[in-house]
Amino acid sequence: MTSSILFYIIIAIIIVDFCVDKIMDALNAKHFNDEVPNDLSDVYDDEAYKKSQLYKAANYRFGIWSSLFSLSITLGFLLLDGFEFVDNLARSYNENSIIVALLFFGIIMLGSDIISTPFSYYKTFVIETKFGFNKTTKKTFILDKLKGLLMMAIVGGGIMALIVWFYQQTQDHFWIYTWGIIAVFSVFMNMFYSKLIVPLFNKQIRLDDGNLRDKISDYAKSVGFNLKNIFIIDGSKRSTKANAYFSGFGSEKRVTLYDTLVQELTDEEIVAVLAHEVGHYKKRHVIFNLATSILLTGFTLYILALFISNPLLSHAIGVKTSSFHVGLIAFGLLYSPISEITGLIMNHFSRKFEYQADNYAKTTYAADHLISSLKKLSKNSLSNLTPHPAYVWMHYSHPTLLNRIKNLKKP
Repeated sequence: MTSSILFYIIIAIIIVDFCVDKIMDALNAKHFNDEVPNDLSDVYDDEAYKKSQLYKAANYRFGIWSSLFSLSITLGFLLLDGFEFVDNLARSYNENSIIVALLFFGIIMLGSDIISTPFSYYKTFVIETKFGFNKTTKKTFILDKLKGLLMMAIVGGGIMALIVWFYQQTQDHFWIYTWGIIAVFSVFMNMFYSKLIVPLFNKQIRLDDGNLRDKISDYAKSVGFNLKNIFIIDGSKRSTKANAYFSGFGSEKRVTLYDTLVQELTDEEIVAVLAHEVGHYKKRHVIFNLATSILLTGFTLYILALFISNPLLSHAIGVKTSSFHVGLIAFGLLYSPISEITGLIMNHFSRKFEYQADNYAKTTYAADHLISSLKKLSKNSLSNLTPHPAYVWMHYSHPTLLNRIKNLKKP
């Protein structure tokens, strides 16, 4: 196989992926105005449902234009040998392969962020503001960007430097050492993300003593779940949308409730949401997802090791000087169909796990409170109550609201 053939394969993958994605979006958009199922008739009144339809349509139009722009930039970058230009620019500053790799990825990531920022700004300050969701100030928006870039430079740059160094030292066996360091990092982040990273962006305070904490503690004791770390996070700093999540293991496990969730739901509904999260823990979904992610990472790195030394990868995206960092970009583009397949499989398991967590909450607490909380949260976010089944299959990590409620109503 020649580099030109590989180049056209990459172009084909990008275009096919774009087309499939837009076809799914169009199919889903045709269902925006469907009649609301009887089980969901109390989620929206007429005015709220009309607002939901307008919100979905606005995001659909925005998605078309932003993805078309992204496709144009990507294809133009490939056709005009953009990677060759960036590689030469990085090499003009230093000859050390690790520094060249860091400069190469740094330039690409920074350029990508600069290009995507106007779209992110429009999404936040036009669409989300228009429909009453946005609470982000321009100062917070800018600080979030700068903090994200700094974290990417420190954490991402450090890991990339290690990976390139492993490759220099071990060549074909670099994937084993890389897999190890990524596995350790993944476990560490699962354990301490809420303690170390979240405070950089949000304030977290322990849930005060009172009725809500007493009800949560009583439920946790009833199911033999040791839960001392319950935090409230200032989600309202950025959006009116509500959420809750479970993180960590052992003594580091904690439940984080958005302040918007606490304001929106009753105490019983919050405990029902918590019961769902406890269900994920009890059913070992967190462990499964982490282990599966680590195994998939190992598989990907093993495949990468088989091809990364082949100069065809670098030549396929127009870079004359073969290198590890350029080959990594080409491999990522070629590997994307496999990533799509594994993503579909993981979404399937995720939807299955959501049903299991719902069932746990239903049997250990109350289905009615979880149903009412799900309806409130859907209304709060103007969610789509009638998505196309194919779109759900491809993109949803959770079952639809209708399917969850039907499941919760089963005896």
